[in-house]
Amino acid sequence: MPAAAVYELRVYHAAPGKLADLLARFREHTIKIFDRHGMKSVAYWTPVDEPQKSDTLIYILAHPSREAAANNWKSFQDDPEWKSVRDKSEANGKLVEKVDSTFLALADFSPPPR
Repeated sequence: MPAAAVYELRVYHAAPGKLADLLARFREHTIKIFDRHGMKSVAYWTPVDEPQKSDTLIYILAHPSREAAANNWKSFQDDPEWKSVRDKSEANGKLVEKVDSTFLALADFSPPPR
């Protein structure tokens, strides 16, 4: 990533009982669609301890810039495949109750992400 790159930390708070469905949606569809829209996945995590273990997905995306991030998210949200996947996966209710998003700059002393 270039020097102006930004990282986006995202925390998804799944609806009760929906974490497995959310993880399946990411595993089977979302990451591929992210790739198509220039959204580079750095890593994905699930907490080890309760209460977050049952309802939380944490991940980091890399974007070339904040402007690129905004454009990437817009093209992702407008993607017909994403809309179809989202609608099908939420046929029995929304999978996510809340999303926290924080943009981060790599500290000058940090090793670069792999």
